[in-house]
Amino acid sequence: MNAVSELSERRLIEAAQQDPARFGELYEIHFDRVYAYISRRLGDRDAAQDVTSEVFHHALANLKHFEWRGAPFGAWLMRIASNSITDRWRRLNRESGQTTAIEPMSKDPSPEEVQYRARLFELVRSLPGDQRRVIEMRFAEGKSVREIAFALGKTEGAIKQLQFRGVQRLREEVGSKARGKTSEANA
Repeated sequence: MNAVSELSERRLIEAAQQDPARFGELYEIHFDRVYAYISRRLGDRDAAQDVTSEVFHHALANLKHFEWRGAPFGAWLMRIASNSITDRWRRLNRESGQTTAIEPMSKDPSPEEVQYRARLFELVRSLPGDQRRVIEMRFAEGKSVREIAFALGKTEGAIKQLQFRGVQRLREEVGSKARGKTSEANA
């Protein structure tokens, strides 16, 4: 857990159990990881947003029942996410009348992959506004350069330049983090 120590997370949970309005802090800490996990499993942005919302709604509704049992709060959220994804697939199977199970897009990603995706979402959010919007529209929403240019009122050349700069900046950030970890390991 990078953003918050176990002790401070325990305090946040206890505070949220007493006052549900304090749940927002836990949401902020865990959103990226939960969303990355769900979006990887579903492969559909709208569905991932819906399921992520369901996960945090369920967690808030059941927070009074959460107890520390050797597993961190994030693991509890991931279990809720996994169950929510399974419930979604079952519901889709029932609604479509299929007798064979629809399988999620991929098997569970590794914890390292979930962490990497969460960090990538964090880095995208830190990009300057135009670059961030272009990267999100291009890669998360799957829009073409032409569609983005029309939506943002810019030329296609400007969109390509913003995309290039955004991707370059992300590469530099990811590279600098990797170099930092390598030098820490060698120390």
